[in-house]
Amino acid sequence: MRRHIVVLAALGLIIACDSVTGPDVAPPANLSYQLEPSGDPEEPLGVLLFWDAVLDDDLQVYRVYSRPDLEAVFGLRGETTSITFHDNGIPDLEYFVVAVDLDGDESAPSESVIIDERLRLERPDFIVGTSLDGAVYLAWGDNPFINEPDGFKQYRVYGASYSIDDVECGADWSLEGTTVAPEFLVGMLANGVSRCFAVSAESIEGFESRWSDLWGDTPRPDARNIVMTAFEADPQTAGFRFWEDVNGDGEVGALELGIVADGSRTDIDFQVTRDSNGNFFLVPVRTGTEIALYSQQAIADLTSIDLAPVTGYSPAALQALPQFGYVFQMEAGDQFARFGAIRVTHVGQDYMIFDWSYQTDPGNPELSIGAGIKAAAGTGLVIRR
Repeated sequence: MRRHIVVLAALGLIIACDSVTGPDVAPPANLSYQLEPSGDPEEPLGVLLFWDAVLDDDLQVYRVYSRPDLEAVFGLRGETTSITFHDNGIPDLEYFVVAVDLDGDESAPSESVIIDERLRLERPDFIVGTSLDGAVYLAWGDNPFINEPDGFKQYRVYGASYSIDDVECGADWSLEGTTVAPEFLVGMLANGVSRCFAVSAESIEGFESRWSDLWGDTPRPDARNIVMTAFEADPQTAGFRFWEDVNGDGEVGALELGIVADGSRTDIDFQVTRDSNGNFFLVPVRTGTEIALYSQQAIADLTSIDLAPVTGYSPAALQALPQFGYVFQMEAGDQFARFGAIRVTHVGQDYMIFDWSYQTDPGNPELSIGAGIKAAAGTGLVIRR
């Protein structure tokens, strides 16, 4: 659909400005506007008007007139020597500009512009996220661009705090950034601290769409290409613990994560063993640690492991198969379970290579991307439970 700014010819507008006396200077041409999005589609921060300069030595100033609706009389909004004018707050419906000469006489009015809300784009029709180490990757429906490519400018990504226990987003939202692609990486986040996200589409005029559904997500640490040996080959590197509270402070430190340890220890999360046929097994060790196969099929990446399963855990050993994912549920001496995941990438004769992730937020099952569920909360909250 062809997109254009609504303009009205000067005919009929002169009667709205009693001081228009004649064409001593030419009227401003090509009046246009750009809204300033605020995050609230109904309340932009303001509007910026701009027009071509009138090249006349007799030019003194420009005057901007506006009216709130088509039935109202135009009133003086302000003066400027610039070829732009910023009108703060919710804009009026219609604007025009005149040039004023050194005698104080006004030119004929420019064509007017109407701040036409019908140019607002549709909102993104879905949003999903992937929990990463200190970051969250977001993706959403590109329907605003696909359905209105000539009117699309960019997407605006917003973030706020999120309580996974109360299933509630915080009240203080901030702009995380903008992008023309239907995806965004929110970085520099604290692992184990949940965040809410939403996306809007901005038109070339600055109209902001309604927000997408809200997405709650929690970054978590991970690591790639970890090597462990089978206990039968080298017991010293046959054990693994997702988090060991070395300092005893209950806080997760970087050096306390992903520890390859002696497979003889009784406080490790799991041990790697090898049977007489050369098959490798993941054996839960620490009291309260259980394992579940994430999927009956191979998975493409560690980030394919979404929410930790609700059921299916067992203290029994599972065979370690390349490209398969496994989730561990672990007790930590309080009422909250801890969740970790691994994806086996290689099984050799004596060693195994895998990737791991661990959710540092107690009781939080988010390990990566997940479908979640929707709840009626504002524009809709996608809950990661």
